[in-house]
Amino acid sequence: MKRRIITTADGSKTIHLEDWNEQYHSKHGAIQEAYHVFIEHGLRLFQNTEIKILEVGFGTGLNALITLLELQKLNLQISYTGVEAFPVSLEEVEQLDYCDRLDKLEYHGVFSKMHESPWDKEVKIADNFSLHKQLKDFRSINNIDLFNLIYFDAFGARVQPELWTVEVFAKMYTALQEKGVLVTYAAKGSVRRALQEVGFSVERLPGPPGKREMLRAVKT
Repeated sequence: MKRRIITTADGSKTIHLEDWNEQYHSKHGAIQEAYHVFIEHGLRLFQNTEIKILEVGFGTGLNALITLLELQKLNLQISYTGVEAFPVSLEEVEQLDYCDRLDKLEYHGVFSKMHESPWDKEVKIADNFSLHKQLKDFRSINNIDLFNLIYFDAFGARVQPELWTVEVFAKMYTALQEKGVLVTYAAKGSVRRALQEVGFSVERLPGPPGKREMLRAVKT
């Protein structure tokens, strides 16, 4: 599939998949979207504790990077699992320039370490952040009562509807601990109904720039 780096509205970059007319992040702002959905409405629910995060769609590593940047403010110890079926190349990661855009050039080596670390092995990235990248299809996730927070960041249902189903969200529900949270940029009614069908309590929240709403779901 043909891929190219594009610049989004907030000046940060993402990867555009031309055959699908789909991006890894919103064209209205890659970094803005990531912070709004996953940090503001996900990570900041937790403070002064140890948590386990599952990211469904590790992709460019942007969500992992900003989570690492934010955890000091929240006094968190994080074990981060990122699942990805089609890894981004190191060449593409370099072109995205996220550390430069975030004015965190000192984290360039850390970000490179995230991408260069081996798959299917837990690696200590910082004193309070470990990363376990898993190379597999999202539908192969089979954890039970393990995670406190899920970043559900798969490609949209328009191009990958099989990832936004009752079957997949049932796996997410099982993978979360009681009162665990799932956040996603999606807001489609079919996604909300699928989340509710497996037992989640779902709320609509204001979306990032370019989107009216997003969803947050809690395991009840």
